[in-house]
Amino acid sequence: MKKHILLTAAALSAAVSFTSCDDMLDTDPRVTEMTSATFPGKPADVEALNTALYAIMNTMGGGDADTQNPFYWWEIMSDNCYGSGGLQDNKVKAMHHLTTMNSNQYEKPFIILYGGISRANTIIETIDNVPWKESEKAQRDQLLGEAFFMRGLYTLWLTQLFGDVPLITSTIITDEMQQQVSAEEVIYPQILSDFTSGKNLMGTKTHLSNPETSGHANKFTAESFIARAWMFWAGFYKQVKELSTGDATINLVEQEGCPGGSIAKADVVAALKDVVGNGGYSLCEDFRSLWQYSNSLLWDEAHDGVGHAYEFIADMDRSQCFDQPGMGNGNTEELFQIQFMNASKWNIDGADAIYSTARMYCNYLSVFWALRVNGHNGDRNFTYPFTNGWGQGTPSCNIWDDWTVAEANGGTNSYTDIRKKGSLIDGVSDNPEIDYEYVKDCCEASGLGVKKYNGVCLDANDGDNEPWWCKAPGYASSSLDNKMQGDHFEDFYLMRYADVLLMLTELTGDPQYMNQVQRRAGVPETGYSLKAVQDERRWEFVFEGLRFNDLRRWSGKDGGESCLAAKALEAQNGKQIAVKGPGKVSMKHMTSSWAKRYAATDGFLAKPQSQITLMNGKLEQNKGWDGSPETQYVDLYN
Repeated sequence: MKKHILLTAAALSAAVSFTSCDDMLDTDPRVTEMTSATFPGKPADVEALNTALYAIMNTMGGGDADTQNPFYWWEIMSDNCYGSGGLQDNKVKAMHHLTTMNSNQYEKPFIILYGGISRANTIIETIDNVPWKESEKAQRDQLLGEAFFMRGLYTLWLTQLFGDVPLITSTIITDEMQQQVSAEEVIYPQILSDFTSGKNLMGTKTHLSNPETSGHANKFTAESFIARAWMFWAGFYKQVKELSTGDATINLVEQEGCPGGSIAKADVVAALKDVVGNGGYSLCEDFRSLWQYSNSLLWDEAHDGVGHAYEFIADMDRSQCFDQPGMGNGNTEELFQIQFMNASKWNIDGADAIYSTARMYCNYLSVFWALRVNGHNGDRNFTYPFTNGWGQGTPSCNIWDDWTVAEANGGTNSYTDIRKKGSLIDGVSDNPEIDYEYVKDCCEASGLGVKKYNGVCLDANDGDNEPWWCKAPGYASSSLDNKMQGDHFEDFYLMRYADVLLMLTELTGDPQYMNQVQRRAGVPETGYSLKAVQDERRWEFVFEGLRFNDLRRWSGKDGGESCLAAKALEAQNGKQIAVKGPGKVSMKHMTSSWAKRYAATDGFLAKPQSQITLMNGKLEQNKGWDGSPETQYVDLYN
């Protein structure tokens, strides 16, 4: 298992933050000093800035998921998850019902992502302050390419969350740059230009060939995200409903690494085929190898005949366990990911709460998605092999029911998809004693749990609810006394090779790429159809933050209440859920309906009112967020 990037003192001092003295785009004066002609002065300074640039992802992926993790949010807003949790967990339920509990609920990612963009701009503008030697040109180009790529990535997430926003491409922010601009016509051309610069400037080394590049973007990462961004733009904004037969062309911006020109479907397909042909990536043979519940310590317990035994992984080849070479963190299909390390501590708020949340070093999704048990807090006898936690964002009945229908396959050729039990915890069949759905303050409980990112415990743990990492070779404890909340280091996948394959089939109509993913899952191989691709993407990537934006791009902007996304979300209505005990009630929307709320917003969130106020008319609220009763959180369960 690899250990992960630690922020250096220099990187921390290079952090960019926003203040409210004039508007949201003010920067910390420390950075102004550091971006003068005196800094960066040597390659190590740029490396430090680069580390700080990547740390933005940890701030989102390792902080409180209900306030700053957009990947978690996109699962909660989809038909894969309910808000759930306890009676007091109102933020996550407001999000699930596409409402807001206050006018600034969604502010943190707005600020964090602009901070990341500013860090990238600092590198892009100052990298040649360093007197690079000819022998250092590859290093210089790699660092510059990563800065362009990360600026594009942070801008992509920002606009997918909030739509039309100011596009910031300089550390000197003019009045014109502060104006909200069209995502379709201005922002996506810049995103795809940044990814193109990254593709042309970065090298091809991966963590498979060079452990020192583990966690960093490369040419193949950029090519994969060119596809993801272009497909969203073409589907959502240009309303190309089926990309295998449709096309759209987007013009690029001329900048270093990007000579201008345009990108159409043929260019996207060529980029993905380069990843397949030259990237050296491959699917892990066993889907379970991707996830920490397949670690070798738990596998050993399944075979030692003593105590508990987790039968779901007992038939695996031990060499394919999560912590074995080529599996788990650093596996053969991992193109890009958020990495974590054992440096967490219970420092929720500091002088600058946006950037100093020290729990960011652990994968805090393992706490939010962990099991909520009834009266047996910390007792592994009721959760083994999983740890317990907040139980927020539990899987919906919809994902289980829809998957069961797919497996039945019309009753003629039924099959078992290993990804179903490999992704979801069934509170009955995984462990008959798990009764987390009956907690007295539970809400929207389905009886299911997220398996992919749930924390994992062992019989061998000294403390009942300690994660398995505490027994892993080379483990060094975090400084957080409660290890259940601080010692989770499973990578969060942002791009897997399986996604490259499924995007290729969707773009070309050639099923051979999708068939590889189906074979790995042990399901029947099918010919191409858009419905087949849609299903495979849902089954393969459930709980990885992709479903909601997939639904949006298959629906198109202004799709209305009859579009695919609206109908998928509305299908939650009437499902049987547990609330405050074992009795079941029918799920209902808290203000109107999911179809109406999706149609009203197109899936965009409310821009934070504090930032709208600071921008003094330059930033406009998104449609569907006018403050009317339909937009406001209502407590259904107290």
